Amino acid sequence: MIGKLTGTLLEKNPPEVLVDCHGVGYEVQVPMSTFYHLPAVGERVQLLTQFIVREDAQLLYGFGSAPERQAFRELIKISGVGPRTALSILSGMGVDDLAQAVSLQESGRLVKVPGIGKKTAERLLLELKGKLGVDIGVRHEAANDAQADILQALLALGYNDKEGTAALKALPKDVGVSDGIKLALKALAK
Repeated sequence: MIGKLTGTLLEKNPPEVLVDCHGVGYEVQVPMSTFYHLPAVGERVQLLTQFIVREDAQLLYGFGSAPERQAFRELIKISGVGPRTALSILSGMGVDDLAQAVSLQESGRLVKVPGIGKKTAERLLLELKGKLGVDIGVRHEAANDAQADILQALLALGYNDKEGTAALKALPKDVGVSDGIKLALKALAK
């Protein structure tokens, strides 16, 4: 419904900001990662938003980047994770860190976020696997297109990101896709 706000920043009271858009003031909840990058009060601001309607409230959440908003949307789809918890997760760790934690299945990084226990962290890792659309930590380690294709093939065969990355590191840098997949499978079979 409301996808983006552009206006003047009137107030900054973490985690809420007030944005004046042509005479209408919008109260927007933002994660701390967005809050730290906001301009000074009185300056122009642009936020991507997510509008949530509940029985007892209509809430607007704002984000400084599209990946941050997408991560929020994926988080609130998970049973037991509401907007407040999702905001807390994004305040406690950046999208890149969250994607890397999911890729490497590191629940310890999520448990450090206030309000996230061991069981919730494990459920988040399970349900977010492959859904963030970034899985940044592993994808950036693929140095070229051939290695990225090899990694995709290994993931499609059921290996996890950690195993795929380990197999990629053992390969020569200039290996072709088909040879690389064969070598990686041999390395993983050991």
